[in-house]
Amino acid sequence: MFNNNSISISVSDEESDELGRMRVRVRRKRKKLGHRFKNQFVRRVVRNLVKYWALLIFVPAICLLLYEAWSIGWRSTSPVSKSEKPSLVNNASTEKKSEANLNRLDPTTRIIHGIRQRCLLILPPEELEHLEVPLRKDSSSTVKKLVYRTENDDPPGGYNSMSEEHTDMTRFNMFTGNQTLDERGEMFKVNETVTINCGFYSEIGGFKISNEDKKYMQSCDIVVSTCAFGGGDDLYQPIGMSEASLRKVCYVAFWDEVTVSTQESAEHKIGEDGFIGKWRIVVVRDLPFADQRLNGKIPKMLAHRLFPHSKYSIWVDSKSQFRRDPFGVLEALLWRTNSVLAISEHGARSSVYDEAKAVVHKNKAKPEEVEVQLAQYRHDGLPEDKRFNGKKALAEASVIVREHTPLTNMFMCLWFNEVVRFTSRDQLSFPYVLWRLKVLKNINMFPVCTRKDLVNSMGHIRKAKPLKI
Repeated sequence: MFNNNSISISVSDEESDELGRMRVRVRRKRKKLGHRFKNQFVRRVVRNLVKYWALLIFVPAICLLLYEAWSIGWRSTSPVSKSEKPSLVNNASTEKKSEANLNRLDPTTRIIHGIRQRCLLILPPEELEHLEVPLRKDSSSTVKKLVYRTENDDPPGGYNSMSEEHTDMTRFNMFTGNQTLDERGEMFKVNETVTINCGFYSEIGGFKISNEDKKYMQSCDIVVSTCAFGGGDDLYQPIGMSEASLRKVCYVAFWDEVTVSTQESAEHKIGEDGFIGKWRIVVVRDLPFADQRLNGKIPKMLAHRLFPHSKYSIWVDSKSQFRRDPFGVLEALLWRTNSVLAISEHGARSSVYDEAKAVVHKNKAKPEEVEVQLAQYRHDGLPEDKRFNGKKALAEASVIVREHTPLTNMFMCLWFNEVVRFTSRDQLSFPYVLWRLKVLKNINMFPVCTRKDLVNSMGHIRKAKPLKI
């Protein structure tokens, strides 16, 4: 079948394996070429980034600046009324801030020596439940007794003859009684018994409170108070109290008839028992000053006159929500530090003269009124020091915690008289009284972060309406 000219080809298994390996090597070689191409592309991109990085940064920045300039120019030429648009924005931002802060109980903290700590160290709830008010020790203060001046102490026609000086420049009236500069100087003198002007000078001086409310106020040993006159701010319910505080502490809010009407229109009505939530509402009639800010200084500074049997008081501005246990606050700020008065340091400034410039700049008082006050303080020798009696000179008085002693009561009376004589900005007069009444040394000037822990700041909701007299 087969001839001799046929050719036979033998293929071994080894040769087939070798051919397979060659094919594999070819495939692998192609993969290496692709990988090399990829590396070259990445290197090219990196080189371009390094070469043109400046353009990549500056071109978007220039575009952004051009856009911002255009948007600012567009807003400035917007036809929206200037008197309407900002007020809407401000109201919206105030409402958002109020909603965010309301009923917050989280502690305020700060970093001390690299460790985050609470700004206000309050006793735990189980200890607050059993905390007792310490017994008063015999006061080592020189002042033992205050005698408050009334119209019965002056000779007939004494008040009406006050044309000697400053009658047109000050706001002395039948509520305050007149006070000459010489009498003002005498009232700063420290004696065992001090006779002093401290409001409520005459029965016809105003700030009328019902007998029912007076009876309630006379029953208070410890009081937390606030006020809103002229339809001002809303009333924020206090939070964070222990059961013991609820039983032993009075919460009193002073309103006038304008505020009552404003709150009723917002469906915040006083109950038949005189309360709204935890607050006892005391309605004041016949306010003595046209300036509502000055009317607000009466409950703020004269708590010892309004609550004659109270041992301690805590004042909270109407723009804030009190959020700590009153017993815990008294223990932390007064009893633990052996203080009789606790008030927040000013967060922005330390000098009364710097504060006066800020007050004028922000239109908080008339420049001529501020200048009269500063001229008198310079005449009296008030230095430009930023610390008096070892304490920071300037205070932010939205929260005041104090024991009612003859000396602290004297301090508050003198402070109130300065506010009546000069401007309503109590930050300006506080350093003067602190400097002049050198015997009051056990004051706790607590830092701003402690004040922030005491209250939720809500901001002023609406402007108080001035009183027409």
